[in-house]
Amino acid sequence: MNATFALTLLLILPIASAPLIYIIGRVSYLLKKSVNLARWAALVVLAASIIPLITCLQIVPGQGAIKLSAYGMSFQMDGISLLMTTVVLGLGILVTLYSFTYMQGEEGEEKYYALLVAMIGAIIGLCCANDLFNLWVWFETVAVSSYMLVAFYRHQPGSLEAGMKYIVQSAVGSALILLGIALVFGTTGTLDLAEIKAQAAVSPVLAAAGALFIIGFGVKSALVPMHTWLPDAHSQAPSGISAMLSGIVIEAGLMAMLRSLAPIFHSYENWGNILIILGAVNILVGNLMALRQEEVKRLLAYSSISHMGYIVTGIGIAVTYQLVDGATGSFFHLTVHAMMKGLAFLCAGALMYALFISKKKHDPLTRDDLCGAASKYPLVAFVFSLAILSLGGLPPLAGFMSKWQIILSAFEAKNISMIILAVFMAVNSVLSLGYYAPLINRMYRKEPSAAVMEGNKLSIWIILPLICLVSGIIVLGFYPSLLNGLFEAASASLLAIFG
Repeated sequence: MNATFALTLLLILPIASAPLIYIIGRVSYLLKKSVNLARWAALVVLAASIIPLITCLQIVPGQGAIKLSAYGMSFQMDGISLLMTTVVLGLGILVTLYSFTYMQGEEGEEKYYALLVAMIGAIIGLCCANDLFNLWVWFETVAVSSYMLVAFYRHQPGSLEAGMKYIVQSAVGSALILLGIALVFGTTGTLDLAEIKAQAAVSPVLAAAGALFIIGFGVKSALVPMHTWLPDAHSQAPSGISAMLSGIVIEAGLMAMLRSLAPIFHSYENWGNILIILGAVNILVGNLMALRQEEVKRLLAYSSISHMGYIVTGIGIAVTYQLVDGATGSFFHLTVHAMMKGLAFLCAGALMYALFISKKKHDPLTRDDLCGAASKYPLVAFVFSLAILSLGGLPPLAGFMSKWQIILSAFEAKNISMIILAVFMAVNSVLSLGYYAPLINRMYRKEPSAAVMEGNKLSIWIILPLICLVSGIIVLGFYPSLLNGLFEAASASLLAIFG
């Protein structure tokens, strides 16, 4: 398959198929089919998108970026967008399979699958956008689709509140991004990222635009203090969407921020240090807030804030000290975080489904509800435990390997402040076990909770994605170099765009 055609297919297929998926699902509903065909349509579209992705995987790491220009829009599939596309499609397919049972019979099931595929397509477009306006349009498409998915259970007051918080904060962030784009255009006369980079110089106006980009995209990336929407959104959304939000959507926001910041990087000399500080604050605040949580999904949401801190810190080290290992560690952690946190949310969702949702209740899953879960759901408890231990950085699981590489990159900087930062990251990784370990302890207690005793059985469609994700965590823990080609291509692209 031709490289340009492959990129075109990746950009068009999911986003253009979303309305068709809705129509198929709506017709299926009106005909009173026992199974809503929207689920299969979504799965076929995402599986078909793997074909052009394989072509890109064969070309980009060895031959460089694939470029595409059409109707005034510019796209580029480089190492960063290739990694993000691979992660979002992989996780998206597993979430779709998981949703077969989890979302069955829910009002508006066809909307769920159409919006899920649209969000995945928008993330691919966002990561490939090569001009600021195009990037903003894709960013808004991701935002709009994710708003509706967060508030999917619209009859639940908590879901509506979470959706409203998400909309208001994201709208403010989007307005700041537009203002930043206006400042860049007013200064350089162009929105093309390569041309902006060629013309950018030390400038207070461009520095102000960079600050606006960090704040605006920082909302979607859940950077402290722009993170307050995230715990509500993650806890109230359907569990498959919680996995997508935590596993890839907030990372896509970070990639958008980096894309917009890179061309004006030399307008201010301390952007890298700002990223390091923001990352360190995220690590600490996420951990401290997670320690206080009783609801499992809120706990996992705050944990995501902490893990975003590791990713941002590694990138900050890479661009400040021009260290490839920092970037490689960050992209490694981005990938395994999508797997670990996706798995953790799907496990929590599996227990929520068995204990509550299958009985048409939408109660939150608390830590006490987990008591004795291993006695009735041994596979889910075991897989959940591995996801949690990997998130906590326990060797030899994948979470340890990715955190370790970021910490080593801090030592590699050979700077006393970076050595202190490395120790800080290691201590916080141990601190996170303070809220992860009690979850495991409760699942393996002898006395099961009343909710567990009355729980229903789980479908193979829920179990299969859990097995796939835990296998990836174990394999990447023992063979961390397995995806080195992807991580190195992404790292090279990051350092190239930051110059």
